Amino acid sequence: MTGEETTGARPGVVGGASVDGLGRRLALSFEVFHDARSRPWHEYAHLELGGRAAAEEAVRAAFRELRDAWPRVLESPSVEAHAWALLKEHVARRRDRGRGRRTVLVQTAAFMLAQGRPWLEELGALEHSIGLYTAIARLPERQYDVVMLRYVLEYPDDKVAHLTGMPRATVRSNVRWAKRTLARELGIDYSEPEGG
Repeated sequence: MTGEETTGARPGVVGGASVDGLGRRLALSFEVFHDARSRPWHEYAHLELGGRAAAEEAVRAAFRELRDAWPRVLESPSVEAHAWALLKEHVARRRDRGRGRRTVLVQTAAFMLAQGRPWLEELGALEHSIGLYTAIARLPERQYDVVMLRYVLEYPDDKVAHLTGMPRATVRSNVRWAKRTLARELGIDYSEPEGG
């Protein structure tokens, strides 16, 4: 039996695992977390910041900070919620350096409309699309996040919940409140569809 195979109390061994092994497991868990979120985080940051370079900078900085604090992050009540909040901090810092959310979002809306990607059809608001995006930019933070992820980036409720750390029921509730708020702001009659 080699020294690495023993589990006695000696320096470099924690709970039967070498510290190096523990470090590799932490690194692997971070890598899995990173790979599962890299694309959606980049998409969200790009929408928020209006450009790939700024989005890349924000996401890279958020992942770097997350990696450096990874053991503590794993002890948080919701790793997903902690990580999402960290990403949003980095995005907000860069957005605050340039244009505000409303300006970027309205420009993004024009781009998406030019691509023929109208959404929120159930609100009947397509003819007010720029006004719609302006209204979205004024939503409370959680409603804004779920609308951006669910409708603009077209992620299903489960994925939105996974990315933000919100329970699925909370995602759905925020979607309902956001729709009501947007309909009211746009002067559109809106009632919740049957069963929804």
